[in-house]
Amino acid sequence: MGTGVAGWVVYAKLDGNITPDEAAAAELARYAKERPTALVKDAQNVLLIGSDSRAGDGNSAYGRDSGTERSDTTILLHLSAGRRSATAVSIPRDLMVDVPACRRPDGSRSAPTFAMFNYSFQTGGSACTIRTVEKLTDIRIDHHVVVDFHGFKKMVDALDGVEVCLKEPIRDKAARLRLPAGRVTLDGEQALGYVRARKTLGDGSDTDRMDRQQRFLGALVNKAQSNDVLLNPVKLYPVLDAATSSLTTDPDLASLRGLYELARGLRDIPTEQVRFLTVPRESYVYNANRDQLVEPAAEKLFERLRTDAPVAVTGKSPEEERKPEKSAKPGKSAKPGNSTSSESPDHDKYTSPSPSEPSFEGNTAGDHTCA
Repeated sequence: MGTGVAGWVVYAKLDGNITPDEAAAAELARYAKERPTALVKDAQNVLLIGSDSRAGDGNSAYGRDSGTERSDTTILLHLSAGRRSATAVSIPRDLMVDVPACRRPDGSRSAPTFAMFNYSFQTGGSACTIRTVEKLTDIRIDHHVVVDFHGFKKMVDALDGVEVCLKEPIRDKAARLRLPAGRVTLDGEQALGYVRARKTLGDGSDTDRMDRQQRFLGALVNKAQSNDVLLNPVKLYPVLDAATSSLTTDPDLASLRGLYELARGLRDIPTEQVRFLTVPRESYVYNANRDQLVEPAAEKLFERLRTDAPVAVTGKSPEEERKPEKSAKPGKSAKPGNSTSSESPDHDKYTSPSPSEPSFEGNTAGDHTCA
């Protein structure tokens, strides 16, 4: 009897932790007829949004609360039917996209515009971001999850940290990082600095930052799948508590049962089949400080996700690892005109020679290289 009551109390606490995003659900229902149709039964697409809001518990330490928030990180997670694989696609915040008319927090509506992807979340929150992604990819988003700084740190700490491998020591005052080279276990605060730092780590580009985020998520998947966590109730409860309390999700996912069903499918996927990549893109033709999609590579990726076809990823070649990324000069923009993918030096790295079996630059959770 006592065990049953205790179990119910734990379930009720965890179940009540999750914040349902009712406003987003209502806005998406308003545009239901415009949304893409899911093509493959049992396959799911989950939009993961990292909010840089300074509001809320523990977030004010990272800057003044301006009353607005942006998507610091956005990842489209595709779970294959039968849960044979998972593919996580990062969407650059500087990618130029069509943003539809969206409902602002004050109830007013924005006009459709062509802007940086980050503008969608800043303007209309998760619903606007979902509609922007669906317009960009023609992929139906089944669920969404929003996590803030504090929630991210809490989840990493609940796992007793996550191990990464560093090629070089890190000394970054802005990110509050002082780490040695080699394998090191990051706590929540260190992990947040590691995935957010941009100017002083690597080549300072957003590309390098997204690669770092993907490798960290791969290491996190490894830790979460380890028997040390999943089979130890003492360690499992704080992970579940941290995971649920740090999330805002669509109403269908906003329950312990909903999250459990999602996690149950993920836990048995081999780490080699958990893939990370960034949507194929290049410098925007009118502004080198912005991005645009590389075609037809991007559409090939979106088509494979829509149809639940396998997505192959390949790492950078040694020559490409040594090649520095071109840095855009402030204020530099191209003359108006049409850009074709054949003109892009980056185009070939996104597709293999075989047009029927494209591969994309990325990595898997099974990769254990130092970066």
